[in-house]
Parts: sequence; C-alpha cells; structure tokens
Amino acid sequence: MERMASLMPILLYIALLIAACSSSSSEAAAPATSFEDNFDIMWSENHFKTSADGEIWYLSLDKETGCGFQTKQKYRFGWFSMKLKLVGGDSAGVVTAYYMCTENGAGPERDELDFEFLGNRSGQPYLIQTNVYKNGTGGREMRHMLWFDPTEDFHTYSILWNNHQIVFFADKVPIRVFKNNGEANNFFPNEKPMYLFSSIWNADEWATRGGLEKTDWKKAPFVSSYRDFNVDGCQWEDPYPACVSTTTKNWWDQYDAWHLSDAQKMDYAWIQRNLVIYDYCKDSERYPTLPVECPLSPWE
Repeated sequence: MERMASLMPILLYIALLIAACSSSSSEAAAPATSFEDNFDIMWSENHFKTSADGEIWYLSLDKETGCGFQTKQKYRFGWFSMKLKLVGGDSAGVVTAYYMCTENGAGPERDELDFEFLGNRSGQPYLIQTNVYKNGTGGREMRHMLWFDPTEDFHTYSILWNNHQIVFFADKVPIRVFKNNGEANNFFPNEKPMYLFSSIWNADEWATRGGLEKTDWKKAPFVSSYRDFNVDGCQWEDPYPACVSTTTKNWWDQYDAWHLSDAQKMDYAWIQRNLVIYDYCKDSERYPTLPVECPLSPWE
C-alpha cells in the first residue's frame, strides 16, 4: 500500500497524459447496435438490466447468484473492446470477468483470453488479472495495478488478437503482450474461434488476498456496468471463413499490428516498471523450468 501511495501523483499524471492522446490505429469506430444485436444472457436474466435508452447494461451479483452474457457470434482474430465501470466500495471477493473463450463453460480443451477484475476492501486498489489458455491449459497469469480508479467512470478494455501477438489494453495502453513464436506450439491460441463473454460472480475463496477477505453480502447487490461494445474481427462461418486466410486486408493483422508501436513501447515499459504485481514468467518457485513462451520478447 505504501508503494501505491507513492505512485499516486505519477499515476494521475499518466492518466491525464493518456486521456489527452488518441490512438486511431488501435480502435475502430463503435457500431451503434443494441445489446440484443450482439449478446445473449447466459444465466440469471433477472440479474441483468439496461438503462432507459438501452445504451448501458448492468450485471448484478447477490448471495443467490451472479449473471453473465456472451456474444451471438464467434471470431478468430481481430480487435475486441468494451467500456466497463466496476463495482464500487467494498467489493472484496467479487470478480468481474471479461474474456474470450471457445465455449460456454470450462471445457478441458478450451482456448481462452481473460481479463479478471479482482475486487477489494474499500479504499484499496482493484487488481486486474490476465490469463491465456490453450487447449485447456492456463496458468499464465499476470496481475497489475491500474493508474485510475475503475469504479468512478467507464474505462475501455480491449484485446488485439492476431497470429503474431495478443495484446491486452486498458484505455488504449498495452498492459500485457503475449507473443507467438511462428511455429506450431502449445501456448499460443490461434486455431479456434472464440466468443466474447462477461460475467460477475463470487470468488471469495481466492480473489482477494488469496481468499483471506470474504464477500460482505450486506453490501449486495454488487453491480458492474457496460457500454460501447466494439468488435472489428473475422466473424466465424462454418466450415472456414475467408477472412481468416486473408487477414492482411484488415488493420488488426497488418504489419503494424504485429508489433507495438514506438509510443506503445514507451507506455508498456512504464507499466512493466511500475504496475506489475505478479508475472508467472518470474515465479521460479511455481515454474522451476521456465515456460517455453516466456523468453519471447514483447518488444519485437
């Protein structure tokens, strides 16, 4: 917590600097479509609401159940983005998940790209956890602090996915880069199309301080909010969509999207120096033998 307090002036400066900049190369215009055009409720429809104009969507969690939704379509490669406003106040034990997955459920052969927002006691920072699965194997977690309060306003969380790299963004800033090695491997998901999901659920057995902090159900319902879903990707069509084999026609799989730009590298370097809490590639106790993807450079 002392580290977080000492970083706050710098974090505020960075937040203002980032807000003043725009990145036309990494975000397409958001389509004016409704929730019903893009998503289906997965469970507990009575825990889902929208604003009067239908532009904002709310998922709620109480002691009985949470709620979740998924896209009607699945995609292989592209740019996927959503604005989220996370549960405010005492959110210990609560996880808001925003992720891509090949199936609805934790199947043994699934591919998956995760954002998980880990709630905390009031006044303590949210942590954001990312993970990558291929053929049912994950264990590739990273955890970051954020340079803004994700409960005060909407912020944009995005995934760039092509055959060369997967990049996780917060407000257009790359916080994690996961590279491919250009060969057949067991770590980079690039063969199966994925749906996009979001859900809110109770995970107080592990989410906050390793499960030491439990969900305070007197604070329920816990509500996460969503708006401005944006996808620019290769929509899957059986048996095989033409766009997968001609992706260089799309900005998200042209040369510039295979690597971070110089400006993105500067932002990414700052994130790595200041906001990384955990990196599985540096956990030698957990992985005495370094996973094969860890030596791949995010800078190339």
